[in-house]
Amino acid sequence: MKLLLIEDNQRLVDDITEFLQENDYVMESATTYQEAEEKIHLYEYDLAIVDLGLPDGNGLDLISELKEANPETGILILTAKDSVEEKVDGLNLGADDYMTKPFHKTELNARIRSILRRNKFNNTNSLHHEKLKVDLIGVQAYWAETPLDLTRKEYDLLVYFMQNPNRVLTKESIAEHLWGDHIDQADSFDFIYNHIKNLRKKITDAGGENYIQAKYGMGYKFVTRK
Repeated sequence: MKLLLIEDNQRLVDDITEFLQENDYVMESATTYQEAEEKIHLYEYDLAIVDLGLPDGNGLDLISELKEANPETGILILTAKDSVEEKVDGLNLGADDYMTKPFHKTELNARIRSILRRNKFNNTNSLHHEKLKVDLIGVQAYWAETPLDLTRKEYDLLVYFMQNPNRVLTKESIAEHLWGDHIDQADSFDFIYNHIKNLRKKITDAGGENYIQAKYGMGYKFVTRK
């Protein structure tokens, strides 16, 4: 899962980023309204954590831009402002939840997981296709109840594909989702092929089918419809 943290306090950015990276999120950050606005229109995120009190703008306006650019992005407001009006305005604009500073990082992580589970996984803790199963809490994939020995990137790749069945995912979108925004500066995305090849092999070796099909010149698709 790729998150965007919009927060002007650099020390807090570093602290939250380190904590959430330890919890296996791909983290991006912006410390100004302008920087956040640029990222919102260039990249896609699974969830954005938005501070309302930015030095060059109001975070509430960013929420509107986020929902317009990518309605599926979850939004968690994290701010020192604790007025009912701000909270209602943020939720009315499309934010999913609201936390005030100071906060416990474990609660922040729990709120993030709750939003992602609701927005990305239809309130379920597992993904299924035929005998292929992903336990999102245990971070473990199975074929017919047999655990698959996936690397972290292979696991994240499988989750991303199963979130987007029968949809062509470009190499660029896969790379940005798993490695972060900076990957768009890479000369080539051929390294993705090796991760997909290994993931396919581990699923087929366990008895599954080759669900991940290459679409020449476009990307890859997780096929669930024959």
